[in-house]
Amino acid sequence: MSVRRDGEWIRLEGACPVEEAETLAALLLADPGAGVEWSACTGLHSAVIQVLLRLRPPLHGTCGDPFAARWLAPLMAVPER
Repeated sequence: MSVRRDGEWIRLEGACPVEEAETLAALLLADPGAGVEWSACTGLHSAVIQVLLRLRPPLHGTCGDPFAARWLAPLMAVPER
């Protein structure tokens, strides 16, 4: 499984296909304060990206997917006040 709960973290590992978007959404909705650790992720389906953009969990680590690291991470950064 590429999306799993691990203590206080939701971990994204390996390739995260479309089927994992629903799992990710359910985990984040069940615990809105949960952080997502994505450094072991090597690929994100656009549906998984949409869940991350919609629910905006705190992201930890640098994503192993070059596209997400380059384009998604800056969109998900917490704005400074």
